[in-house]
This record gives sequence, structure tokens and C-alpha cells, in this order.
Amino acid sequence: MQSDDFFYEADDSWGPNAEPWQTKLKFDGTLVDAVRRGPTPDHDELEVAQGLTDLVHEELEAYGTHGRARLTDKESALAIRALHAVLKRLSITLELPFRDFTRFRSYWSRNGASGSWQARRDILETFFEPLVTQLTRMEEASLDELAEPVSPRRATGWSAVDEEIRELRRRFRTASTPQDYRAVGTHCVGVIEALSRTVYDPAQHLRPGETEPPVNKSKQRIDRYIEAELPGAPNEEFRGLAKRAVAAAHQVKHQTTPNRREAGIASDTVVLLANILRRLGT
Repeated sequence: MQSDDFFYEADDSWGPNAEPWQTKLKFDGTLVDAVRRGPTPDHDELEVAQGLTDLVHEELEAYGTHGRARLTDKESALAIRALHAVLKRLSITLELPFRDFTRFRSYWSRNGASGSWQARRDILETFFEPLVTQLTRMEEASLDELAEPVSPRRATGWSAVDEEIRELRRRFRTASTPQDYRAVGTHCVGVIEALSRTVYDPAQHLRPGETEPPVNKSKQRIDRYIEAELPGAPNEEFRGLAKRAVAAAHQVKHQTTPNRREAGIASDTVVLLANILRRLGT
């Protein structure tokens, strides 16, 4: 995302005919507040962080130099809060000592930048240059990203499963140590158990004389779902895939020194399994 993506075109109330040149950009506070509250299905978290970083940096610099910022003081506060929130979800800390335009002015006044636009730019570079570098490195690492399904849907539509997959993607993106990759394995198991809770219906899948298997008996519960949705010989292959996905997730979770390749294979497997199971149910 770019900084302009947080604006939308609106008719200029001063223009009588609302011609194209009589429109202006307005701050999309609804969108910014939405990404502040949590991940949104239509926007990648890293791209949101990059766009908000550009927006906040540009607007603070505009306010501190030529004075032609597009945001109001209140809007600047919302944008900065949203940036902090998105960065926190990416495990990034931004120690920005001001939370709106007014407090930025107070900060530069206390730090000897009252008479110099360049000094104010330098203050902002101190905070934003390392952040941009970190986000760029994360973007480069995202080239080694988890698999995407061929389905046109950006999500399965199963809210608990989608939430687990979003958290798995976030954790994998920032992982860099064996401990991180073990945590990725834990999130893989989280996806599997969310699938187990979602697809298994005792009314449909529980056989006479049986007791309902617990959620952590994921393979058994997912097997029953596959048998019901895809009866006959073909279900053997998909049941085998589910078994291997469960095994891969637990293997990475319990390994002493898992690496990125192993964590990535396990993660790709459970993400694709989720989309296969969703397709069986449509």
C-alpha cells in the first residue's frame, strides 16, 4: 500500500458541477481505524505497515516544514496510533516520542529544531529510517512466503481457521531462530486444531456406540469429515494428506532446532490442507 491509499476522492463542495478537477482527496479514517483494530482480509499486514509508515512520515515532515500537511491534528493522532498497532502485530516497536502534530511541534522545540526545517527532517529520519529498513528486510524475506491457494477466495470463510492462518503467516514472516520456528510449528498445530473443531460435526460424523473424539485427535476428526464429503476410494489420498499435515506440524513443534525450510514445509501443508477441506465442503 502507498500513503495515497489512505485517502479517497470526494466531490469538492465548492464546485457546482462536480467535474473531475473539482474533486479532492479526503482522509479515509474508517480504513485507518479498521487496520488499527486488527488485520483486515483485504490488506496484507506488512503492506499496511509500509503504507502507514510512508503516510505518517510524509505528513509529519509536511507539517514540520512547509506546513501543507493533508491531515488534521486529530487525524494525525489516529494515523500514528494505527501505525503503532500494526507494527506491534508484526513484532516491531517504534519509540515515537509524540502522538500528533501538536506534540511533534513541542518535541522539536525542546530539541533545538525551532529555526530549521532540516533539523526537523533529521529528527524524523532518526525514527523512520531504521523502521523503513526493517520493513524492507521483512518484504525481502516475504519472497520466501507461505503458499497461496489457487482459490479466488482470500480466506476459507471459517473465521477461527482464518484467524489461525493469519497468525501463522505473521509468525512465519518474522521468524529467524530455531525458537521462532518451533513457535511456527505450534501455530501449525493451531491451524490443524481449528480445522478439527470446525469440520467435525458429531451429528453427522459420530458413529453409533462411539464417543466424540477430543479436538486434539485432529486426524480422526478430519478423517471423518473427508469420508463424509468425499466417499469412496478417492478419499484415501486426502486422508493421507491430512495425516502427513498433522505429523509435519507436530514434528516442527517438537524439534530441537527446526529451520526455516522445515517450518515452511509444515506451514504450507496445513494452509493447503485448510483450503482443500474448504473446497470439499462447497
